[in-house]
Amino acid sequence: MAFNSSMSVISGKTSLSSILKSYSTSEREKAKAAVINKVRFEMPKQKGLLEAVKAVEERQNFQPMSEFVGYLSENTLDDNEFIIILNDARSIANQLSPKFTTLVEALLSQTWAYRSPEARKAYIRFCLDILVAHNKYLSFGINHLIALWIPHENDISLWQNGTPTAELEDALQAIHHLLDCILNAIPMAFDATLDAIEHSFPYYKKSTHIVVGYVHNMLQLLEYKPIFEENIMQLLMQNLIILDVHAPRTAIEELESDDEDDDDEDENKEELEMFEMDDCKKTYLDKPMNHPIAHTLDICMVKLFNFLDSKNPQPLQNSDAESQQKTLESLKFLRMLIKAFDNVILPIHNTHHAQFIVFYFCSLKQCLSETFLASLWDKIKNPNCSAVIRQAAVGYMASFLARSKFVSIITLKYYLKELCAWAHKYIRDCDQYRSNGSLKANLVFFTVCQAIFYVIAFRSRDLTVDKRSLLFLQSLHLSALVTCNFNPLRVCLPAVATAFAGVTRAYQLAYCHAILERNARRKLATVYANETATPEETLDTFFPFDPYLLKVSGQRITPIYLVYQASEVENMNDTVDPISPSSNVNSATTSSRKRGDSEMMDHDIDDFILTDKRQRLASVTRSQENQFTYGLSPGFHI
Repeated sequence: MAFNSSMSVISGKTSLSSILKSYSTSEREKAKAAVINKVRFEMPKQKGLLEAVKAVEERQNFQPMSEFVGYLSENTLDDNEFIIILNDARSIANQLSPKFTTLVEALLSQTWAYRSPEARKAYIRFCLDILVAHNKYLSFGINHLIALWIPHENDISLWQNGTPTAELEDALQAIHHLLDCILNAIPMAFDATLDAIEHSFPYYKKSTHIVVGYVHNMLQLLEYKPIFEENIMQLLMQNLIILDVHAPRTAIEELESDDEDDDDEDENKEELEMFEMDDCKKTYLDKPMNHPIAHTLDICMVKLFNFLDSKNPQPLQNSDAESQQKTLESLKFLRMLIKAFDNVILPIHNTHHAQFIVFYFCSLKQCLSETFLASLWDKIKNPNCSAVIRQAAVGYMASFLARSKFVSIITLKYYLKELCAWAHKYIRDCDQYRSNGSLKANLVFFTVCQAIFYVIAFRSRDLTVDKRSLLFLQSLHLSALVTCNFNPLRVCLPAVATAFAGVTRAYQLAYCHAILERNARRKLATVYANETATPEETLDTFFPFDPYLLKVSGQRITPIYLVYQASEVENMNDTVDPISPSSNVNSATTSSRKRGDSEMMDHDIDDFILTDKRQRLASVTRSQENQFTYGLSPGFHI
């Protein structure tokens, strides 16, 4: 049979021979070595690169180059090999045309920042020569350098408190030195650098040390290339806004309140720690935010505040010339900062913390705050600006005047006078009996009126400190403002209108309660689908410098931030809201609490509002939050 050739009969047993070849141990080791040699190979250390390039140039043979690229990607070179290969590449930099793209990119992708000074020097020289000789590689080289700014996920130990360790700082300095050399040698590298920085910014949900490390390097760039200041600050504001939006005030308060409850339980267990006030304060402030994105934003704000400090240096000598020069430099930077603010932050409604960048820098010099206020006032007066931008500028001015400790009383009175003069002129110029009195048609006017009411109510202690101040308030003719046919109190947020009415009644500046009662009677018949009795028209506005919630960076804001303090007359005459249907029910609780005692109880609304008013306004806020989304769409956030 045919199959007999593959069978043998031994001792009556039939067996089949294997089709697999048998190998001895030595032969098996040789086969294994052959496989290894096919995957991993060694090129001559001194002639590998030059021979590969020569093969392409003379014989169009790309195989040696492909093998050398594989060698670079699969092996970790020691410093000597690294220096030899890069010196060889530098010697033929002019020959490395675009057909050697894979080779050049492999060389540029080599790890170099943590090598010896000689190896770093070799890489920097090669990188400069190849980018100058062939601009085709410029984009790749810049993108690779900017990518080195981004910390790895497991590099958290290298970024303690947002600051790099000494070893990491040394490597980053080498990266920035190379980037500086490239920017000096290649003018077109500026656009490539900006594009790379913008597209490489880490995702907002990345770990804190990744985002903070990137921000650190962006600010480091400005130290040796201030020409990027405007673009970098605008880019930073844009990304801080993204963080700010995804760390809403309500979410931060909820997480922090839960944490404070846990801290209270711990304090009850360890009563002795209650007496160590300084240590407790330090522990609380140094503790990271419970909201991860808020924590990232917090540390980024600290980095920005430190940078702003460096942009307002104190003169080394007490000379007027040097002091004037430093002031001019600070004003120049502020004008750039205001431009970025106008482009990024001002058009966005209801941000929480990013705008404090401008707030903090203005606190460093009196002239800076005056310049910022003048910029806002120019927008408010400009009829060519859109009503939305003018309304936002009014909100920023009102909140800035109310919350800034560093704004002088002279500046405060000046802008109150200007706002009132503008409002009175608006009333005179309009035919009140024939013109449209709707909120939409007179948006800026109503916003200015509410700003006047808000600032006077908030700063009433400073504005009623003496007889001269009271005469100033009388000169504003507030009664004519509230009794005009536009009836601005009807569209103001109820909390602002009521607080203003309390101040004007206490000092007999105007009598607003009769108007408030009349407005309330008109609104009783208006009931919306959400079962909340609300005004038919209410100003959509917010005050951007409401209480700052971030812990670490908040330590820089607290000394310059003003909290509400009612004047003595207001405290003595503090009563319940006359327009509140539940006034009689809550009179016992409200009359025993001063408005100043409610500070920081609810960050969503201003801290001079009584508790019962807070509850009613909060219900309006919740109902409107269900209707509107974030952005420039209508919202409610005082």
